[in-house]
Amino acid sequence: MKLHVKATAALKRRLGAKVDVSPDGRWAASFDSSKISFLPEAVITPQVEKDIGAVLELANVHRVPVTVRGRGTTLTGAAAPVQGGWVIDMRRLKRVRIDADAGMAHVDAGATNAAVQNAAAAKGWFYPPDPSSKEYCTIGGNIACNAGGMHGGKYGVTRDFVIALRGFLPTGEYVEWGTATKKFSAGFNLRDLWIGSEGMLGIVTGAVLKLIPQPATRWTLLTAFKDEVAALKAARVLFRARVQPAICEFLDRESVVCAERATGKSVFPGQAGRAVILLEFAGGVSEIAELKIPVLAWAQAEALASKEARDRDEAEELWAVRRKCSGAMFELGDAKLNEDIVVPMRNYEKFARFLTRLKRTSKLHVPTFGHLADGNLHVNIMYHRGNPSETRAAEKAVQLLMVTVVSLGGAISGEHGIGLAKTPFLRIQHRPAQVKAMQAVKQALDPRGILNPGKMFDVVRIWKYQKLQVKLPWDHK
Repeated sequence: MKLHVKATAALKRRLGAKVDVSPDGRWAASFDSSKISFLPEAVITPQVEKDIGAVLELANVHRVPVTVRGRGTTLTGAAAPVQGGWVIDMRRLKRVRIDADAGMAHVDAGATNAAVQNAAAAKGWFYPPDPSSKEYCTIGGNIACNAGGMHGGKYGVTRDFVIALRGFLPTGEYVEWGTATKKFSAGFNLRDLWIGSEGMLGIVTGAVLKLIPQPATRWTLLTAFKDEVAALKAARVLFRARVQPAICEFLDRESVVCAERATGKSVFPGQAGRAVILLEFAGGVSEIAELKIPVLAWAQAEALASKEARDRDEAEELWAVRRKCSGAMFELGDAKLNEDIVVPMRNYEKFARFLTRLKRTSKLHVPTFGHLADGNLHVNIMYHRGNPSETRAAEKAVQLLMVTVVSLGGAISGEHGIGLAKTPFLRIQHRPAQVKAMQAVKQALDPRGILNPGKMFDVVRIWKYQKLQVKLPWDHK
């Protein structure tokens, strides 16, 4: 890995104490939630946005790799400095201002998702994108990966709420894409090009986000089914009836069993170990009262059992099951390949049958849960890292999973992005011409290749790296 001693010395002269070259500081910025470590040469913590421009000017001249991080919650290695260089830590840039009249949030890239949601709620507004790490993950990171969450099916993902962006090109030049207006049709839409680009085309320093009115009320319903095929078929019946839940979360039988063992409680007394769908509806009081009639009729016809939350405290008890399942899976193996694939609704049952075959042929546990309203499922291939046969089986299983998902018309990632972890599968999703087009965009905006290099296009089999044994604040385990 090439060192950039002169460039780093020039950086320190220019920004002083904002540049950390200590072993502890560099180590802390060397990994994200993928827990694969690559030491950078320096970590820069900007106090004001213009600091970022100064960093990029030097980096571009000296060809220093630059990786941007918020809190490092990404699971794909997208915030790991795989080629060393410099890391820009955005956490100090965290202002949030709500324009209550326009229904917009003006936010810095380092503000957490939860901070934006809480500030919006205080003014009677709602910001729906809600990754599971929302208490920690930053808006800049959400934009970089086009993050989603449980509300995606009804409200959409991060891209659907970004009105305008500001930030810096790799040269250090300041740019703004869009304005704080509800309409903008002046030139190329480079705003959307930056969203989901994983910090490879420019650095987002702030955004204007769309807000929607807070729903007047919410209603939560938990339903149990014989098996995964029955649950996914029932979900399609519900959607076919033009019923749009705010949240529609699915847990397969393995996920439920793990959660039940972790909590010592059955999701449904007398229905232990069943596949479940957890629904939440949001809207006006009369709207929800009217909606209960067809939804309860659906549950009566399709489910083995259902449980209605009588108040928000009871609803939170039901949601606790969903939150427990991911961490509880580690009883099935000490390592997992967590894949956030997307399956078209028309192929839900086909995919459920495929998962049954995958478990049988791989001889591995593959607990699966996710967001049925938009088809974004989290498939967790569990194995023991010290067992060579299980490791080989996991590698084969994840390859077959990706090939199958694409053959069903789906996507290899719905909200995590590519980073390092998905690089072996990018060309399963995209034809050579499509990959070349993306590389051409990268070359046009970042001709010296300094922003987040080594990601997306270079194939890295992340499961072959030794993981750090660290506990992060947002870890489920």
